[in-house]
Amino acid sequence: MRCWVRWQSCWRSAMNICYIVGAGSFDVMHVPNANDFVIAADGGHSHLLRIGQPVDLLLGDFDSLDVLPNDVQLMRMPPEKDDTDTMLAVKLGLEKGFRRFAIYGGLGGRLDHTMANVQALSHLAMRDARGFLIGEGMVLTAVRDGELLIPAGKTGYISVFCMGDQATGVDLIGLRYPLHDATLTQDVPLGVSNEFTNKDALIRVRCGTLLVMWYETGFDPNTI
Repeated sequence: MRCWVRWQSCWRSAMNICYIVGAGSFDVMHVPNANDFVIAADGGHSHLLRIGQPVDLLLGDFDSLDVLPNDVQLMRMPPEKDDTDTMLAVKLGLEKGFRRFAIYGGLGGRLDHTMANVQALSHLAMRDARGFLIGEGMVLTAVRDGELLIPAGKTGYISVFCMGDQATGVDLIGLRYPLHDATLTQDVPLGVSNEFTNKDALIRVRCGTLLVMWYETGFDPNTI
């Protein structure tokens, strides 16, 4: 199947963001705007309550909440289900028309849930949406048949991995170790431990999906 580049203009920061907060740890949460939508995925409600962030919806099977609030809209799910609470929140956000997602509390802790949340990024990318998995001093996102422009000013390490058999037509521009029209595969970590150069960084893939991750605390999802 032929792949086409979908340009970054599809995900401009002017679009509203669906914030999803899970039960895992995270450092700093960016304050949502008035027209954004905030979903607490089960135990994530405790984090939002602690920082005083209002919640638009609380969903899950509520296995990690001792007491349910009575002032929040609830969506109860059965304990035995195919999706994690975070993935349910992602699908609900897509149904509501959101194309940008900021997911907190989805890193660290149980490795299987971290992997499930990484797959949620790929799920969004396959539907022309952009998700950011934020926490533990890191930011992760997925790029499919398109590009990601990270504005100048960031420092430190950035890594790019192939999600799938291969990703072709990969360009890394503005990083310490550039690539041009490269092919990345899932069994060779060619894109690990690259570095920002205080310039605009462009990550582009003609066909396939890339997982991009970098170190940053206090990331603002409106900036990319």
